[in-house]
Amino acid sequence: MVNVTLKDDKFVFKIMGWHQIWALQSGFSFPKSAVVNAYQDPEELKKWAGWRVGTHLPFLITAGIFSKKGQRNFWDVTRRKNTIIVTLENQVYDKLYIEVKNPQETLTLLNSNQ
Repeated sequence: MVNVTLKDDKFVFKIMGWHQIWALQSGFSFPKSAVVNAYQDPEELKKWAGWRVGTHLPFLITAGIFSKKGQRNFWDVTRRKNTIIVTLENQVYDKLYIEVKNPQETLTLLNSNQ
């Protein structure tokens, strides 16, 4: 699970608990202006994530860095219903697929800069 907060002019993504081990990452931050949009799309989560550096146990855990069709995406998902997708611009990742505690609240926060 990922905790998303806004600090100064940056979104801070803090990976919580065991997810840090599965994703091989503890967190990262991006400028507010780098977030293009945030949304939920259950159909997009059903597609192949790509080649990975991290953990993938089908139907249980998808976590880490995944490359597919020239894109580099970060995944941290165990519960699809709580997963949001964040599109980034000019950053190390093209998209973040992250599980959050309150998807609607987090979507509102991330989309507040638009």
